[in-house]
Amino acid sequence: MKKLIISLLTISATFTACTDLDINRDPDLLDPNKAPLSAQLPAGISGLAGGEGASLAIIGGMWSQYWTQSNAANQYKDIDNYSIGTSDYNFAWDAMYDALGDIRNVRRRAANEGNWKYYLIATTMEAQASQILTDYYGSIPYKEANNKEILAPAFNTGEEVYTYMIEDLNDALSKDLSQSVGEIPGADDFIFGGNMTNWTKFANTMKLKIYMRQTNSSRAAIANAGITQMLADGVQFLDVDAAMTQFADAINQSNPLFEYNNRRLNVATNLRMSRTMFTQLDDNADARRSKYYLAGNALAQGDYANPVGAGTIAVVDLHATTPVLFMSKEESLFLQAEAMERYNAGVGAQAAYNAAVTANFARYSLSAATLLAGAYAYPAAGTFDQKLEAIITQKWIASFPGNGFEGFFEHNRTGYPTSFTYAVNGTTAGQFPRRIVYPLSERNANPNAPTLQPITSPVWWD
Repeated sequence: MKKLIISLLTISATFTACTDLDINRDPDLLDPNKAPLSAQLPAGISGLAGGEGASLAIIGGMWSQYWTQSNAANQYKDIDNYSIGTSDYNFAWDAMYDALGDIRNVRRRAANEGNWKYYLIATTMEAQASQILTDYYGSIPYKEANNKEILAPAFNTGEEVYTYMIEDLNDALSKDLSQSVGEIPGADDFIFGGNMTNWTKFANTMKLKIYMRQTNSSRAAIANAGITQMLADGVQFLDVDAAMTQFADAINQSNPLFEYNNRRLNVATNLRMSRTMFTQLDDNADARRSKYYLAGNALAQGDYANPVGAGTIAVVDLHATTPVLFMSKEESLFLQAEAMERYNAGVGAQAAYNAAVTANFARYSLSAATLLAGAYAYPAAGTFDQKLEAIITQKWIASFPGNGFEGFFEHNRTGYPTSFTYAVNGTTAGQFPRRIVYPLSERNANPNAPTLQPITSPVWWD
């Protein structure tokens, strides 16, 4: 894992084309106060891709029951049986905050220089990464994080982090991009190539997501007011992928989930098809089954001690050049569908849902038409809960493979899909995991680290 993250962080400060991935210079060795913003931004983006796209994606996919630990290997048993402890996956936390150091330095300098384009980019990415961290861990360092003057940053509560993310996004969105001075983002922007219209849409959609996550919490009124205002204002939401695509089928240059699990650093057959996802796809003759997994049968979640021949269990089909999706077009559309059902009397919800399902099938060169007219038809005449179940279930399927943590978070928020099964070898007395515990690296280094909560303890919005 460490080798992977370092390789993704060592991006050259110069680019001949947006698709180049030159790993010969480490931006961490550059003076953060003098290095061009165009040298620090790609380091931050690629670092977040590595942090989110490797260990955190493995955990998310396991707890979303996309895959289960192979019965012929041992790598991920602690995830599959819910026994992750403080000594496990420390580098995922460290890598995320290392990357956020680059992102936050870009944001700080851009604010001082009046470079509102880089300011919007950095603020949006800070919110995107912080949302994942706080939804996984609960309280996290936010206000004091990545400040070289503060060696032991305070932890902000999840509620505080959510408030700060909205405030920061509103501030960045309020800037007049036409008055931005200094460098202009281009090839160094690994996500949109400097397209600021897309960055504005991404920031808006992150706000929608942050509000939506609070709908079943004690702050439902805040979510209601925020989303209602966005819909009334007619803000534009993301209609393309917010993705890093600059991967190649070469060592240290592949998609991080592929690199970490497949072919390079671990046994390529560790991750096997979970019966939970298999049943969903098989029962509905969903053609995405053949795109998600190779040939073979399914294994019950956590059933890694099953003596059935390993060769009979389908392996997860991962690819070296698959993009890292910070937010997919589908996720944006599903968020909009739920928002319209909750706060717009359902107007537009079915169209957004259909577009989201269609987009995910199209990602694999498949058609959703038959299923949208049948098993996946939107329950327009049904109850709100039936509509929410349809939206969240399809969002869960569409988040495969690298965004399983969103399926995990949404299951915690809504209870959908209802088909999750407790791991056969689970260690938590029938309770599903709700969080990751803080890593030992942070607990040893920071006296402000909160008291450990068990992984079955819900985060604040759950």
